[in-house]
Amino acid sequence: MALILNNIAQHVILTPEEQEFFLSKTETHHYKAKTVLLHAGEICKHSYFVNSGILRSFNINDNIVEHVLSFACQGWWIGDMYSLLSQKPGNLFIEVLEDAEVVLLSKENQEILYQEIPKLERVFRILTENSLVANQERLMDNLSLTAEERFEKFCKKYPTLIQKVAQKQIASYLGVTPEFFSKMKSKMLR
Repeated sequence: MALILNNIAQHVILTPEEQEFFLSKTETHHYKAKTVLLHAGEICKHSYFVNSGILRSFNINDNIVEHVLSFACQGWWIGDMYSLLSQKPGNLFIEVLEDAEVVLLSKENQEILYQEIPKLERVFRILTENSLVANQERLMDNLSLTAEERFEKFCKKYPTLIQKVAQKQIASYLGVTPEFFSKMKSKMLR
């Protein structure tokens, strides 16, 4: 549990008693690869913190094409922000790509933590702001950068994922077909 406490400590310092109370409001689970933690149409009831493994969020359009929105590696948070905050059914799936240990923090317990340890609101405000900035940057990148430039940024943001994630999922994240991605990657490696 040191990893999640270190993540929080980047923003606020918790006393040992606050750390213990925080941890008492979380659940840690182990999941096998291909486990779906959240289905589109469900209400997202948890934020997920990755202790180990890799998760991804994606949706599936009417043509049954997957669109990867994000990946979460060790030390990252993931969830369906729209659904979690609005408590309405979302349109994202969250799937385990590599066997994972994940810390779950329910929306209900998060609200209790805000009441009991108000400085935790700062942590989740910063996480939400960072998510908003990252989503805006990704949108602007998709509008203004070439696929090659988006791939270079992906490699810098997720250096460990290149060898661990299926190429079709990276292609989906970049907004290109797997065939185009394969040609682009081989051309860039020359």
